[in-house]
This record gives sequence, C-alpha cells and structure tokens, in this order.
Amino acid sequence: MMNFRAVVAVLSLFLLSTLAKAQYTMHKMITVGYTYQNQSFGEVGGKLLFLKNDDVIYRLGGSALMGVADSKFAIMPKLQADVLLNFEKNVDFYHSYYFLAGVEGTNKYIAPKIGVTLFGMLDLTGGYAFPIGDTRLNGKEMKGLNINFTLNIPTVFIHDMFK
Repeated sequence: MMNFRAVVAVLSLFLLSTLAKAQYTMHKMITVGYTYQNQSFGEVGGKLLFLKNDDVIYRLGGSALMGVADSKFAIMPKLQADVLLNFEKNVDFYHSYYFLAGVEGTNKYIAPKIGVTLFGMLDLTGGYAFPIGDTRLNGKEMKGLNINFTLNIPTVFIHDMFK
C-alpha cells in the first residue's frame, strides 16, 4: 500500500509541476468505460483535462472499477494520469485523434498504458498490470494484460444538452 501512495505522490508532483509553468485551461469530464484486468470491470468516474494548445493535453482522473471476482462483487478505486499527443499541423478539422501514454493505479496494481483516443473522448488503451506486493482481489491476482475502453463526456456538453 505504501508503494502505491509513493507512486501516486510522485506522479502528482510531476504533473502539477509541468502544469504550473503556463496558463492551462481545465475541462471536467465524466467517464464511463470497460476495463479488462484478468476479468471484466465496469468503470465510472471523472477526469480533469488540462490544455494550453491542442498538441499536448494532460488528463488526471479518478474512478471506481466494479466487477465480480470469484463470485463476489468487488469495487476498486482507480487513479490515472494521461498525456495525449498529436503534432500534426495544417489539418482542416481540429485534431481528431491523439496518441495516448499514461499510467493507472489501484490499490491492487499499477499499469502503464499506451493507446489512441478520438477527439479526446473515446479511448482505447492497452498495457500490462504489475501487482502491488502480494495483494489480491477476492483471491484473484491482478496481474497481466490490461485493456481499457472509455467514453469521456465533457460536463459542458451535458449542461448544453439540457438547456
């Protein structure tokens, strides 16, 4: 558990120090998704998106992974940090896709990941999860292939929809 806290603290310090250099705009998003980590999990949470221009975008998020492990319902908290990159210039339609690199961590594993996102709203990522110590979820080891499919819905969009 201590290793997880140390990784989150260092990652947060790194991201906050990079964000402090210039004025960034922040957007809030609600996330809904699917995660495969030795079994299927539903995901519900939120993210903050920070950008100065649309070439490099930073995201921080927190969510809950919910699923059944060994016939018992389980919930795991998840923190994540992503960097979205697209340096393509002179495009008619603003950047429609971004390459994504990031890391996610729960109280059971830490998983670096890479992937692609469309408009920063629809993510498809994959990585490999490394367990924290000898922790298990209802007796099941959280190690190995990690696949995420996430829909990020900006809260501005939801607000405008109900006007």
